[in-house]
Amino acid sequence: MKTILLPFYDDDSASATFDAGVQIASLFDAYVEGLFVLRPPQIIDGEGIVLADSYLSQLKEEGRRLGDRAKARFDDLGAKKGIAFGSLETPAQGPVFGWCEIEGLEGQVIGDYGRIFDLILIGRDFGHPWVDWHVMAEGALFESGRPMILTPGTPHTSLGEHVVIAWNNSAETARTVAFSMPLLTRAKRVTVVGVEGWGVPGPGVEQLGAHLARNGIHVEAHMIDAGDHSPGEALLDECTALDADLLVKGAYTRSRLRQMIFGGATRHILAQSDIPVIMSR
Repeated sequence: MKTILLPFYDDDSASATFDAGVQIASLFDAYVEGLFVLRPPQIIDGEGIVLADSYLSQLKEEGRRLGDRAKARFDDLGAKKGIAFGSLETPAQGPVFGWCEIEGLEGQVIGDYGRIFDLILIGRDFGHPWVDWHVMAEGALFESGRPMILTPGTPHTSLGEHVVIAWNNSAETARTVAFSMPLLTRAKRVTVVGVEGWGVPGPGVEQLGAHLARNGIHVEAHMIDAGDHSPGEALLDECTALDADLLVKGAYTRSRLRQMIFGGATRHILAQSDIPVIMSR
């Protein structure tokens, strides 16, 4: 994981995502690129009226001010942590952070641009109503082809020391485990957790654990009974009980439409997890 894309805005919750970027980059001497997506102004408002050029200019200027404030916060956080600033070509002697601004819509930009990065790191719980982390997360998951880590709005002292794998036997989770191998091999502890009655036909938790152990990973594996809880709730409760600091999970094993209508483990975990979650499809 040598290159990480970090969508970034001038928001108090952004510091938690920045911290996660520092933690991961420190493990791999990685390059982290802060990204501000400059949303183009709408030419036509909701009533179908074409907006005046002067008003469009004001909207563009406001967008530039937001970008400037985001970069100022990004630079300030980096300076406080002693982070080196540079570019993709800067020699790796520890974490290196850079900055980029791209005009477009958040989900599309992150989905397109994120394809060339090893990892996309997205923060949750933004205070600005116009920054929709759901859109950014879905762009990363469905359009980039790369793994995504979603971080909660509160910082954590560790990331990746005790990793829980939410194993449901699916191809999506198998891909996420493969993407996560650089983190799994560095973890002090890895626990594979399955939920009774949840998942698709395929190898069980013990089989996955045996294959991870063959890779030199210290791993444990067990099943849990969700009881009256949903699989997503049960998994998050188990993460808390195990004092995990990273959850590995495949995204949307069922169709996204079905999850929107009936709910599902992915939706619950994305919205409620108190620890970072790495996902892919």
